[in-house]
Amino acid sequence: MVISKRTFVVGLTLYCLSRIAFADDVGLSKPFSACMDHSGGVTAEMLDCIGAETKRQDARLNRAYKEAMLQLPLARKNQLRDAQRAWIKYRDANCDFYADPDGGTLATVSSSDCFLSATASRAKEIEGFKE
Repeated sequence: MVISKRTFVVGLTLYCLSRIAFADDVGLSKPFSACMDHSGGVTAEMLDCIGAETKRQDARLNRAYKEAMLQLPLARKNQLRDAQRAWIKYRDANCDFYADPDGGTLATVSSSDCFLSATASRAKEIEGFKE
């Protein structure tokens, strides 16, 4: 399947625009939004933005997890630990699936965005466990 450069850019732009509302819902950072705005739809620059935000969201997730673990009784800590381990396996397998070797650069963006989105959503979820 051959996709024209124009079709790719239009599709990528629409994809990115659809992510704006999601970004607010899960707490993506303002630097990420600014970075994506300045990327001009250039795949390499977008991947850099996504990679930097994934690191921020992973740090957020780790903080939320540690805070939740400090507040929970032992049995609940064990449940959260097991759930988190299962979630990580699921996220990794699911997002790796998006990286279709025949999917071109959009597959790489989709896979990276999957990791970012899943991590940010999980961070927000665990932040909600605070008592």
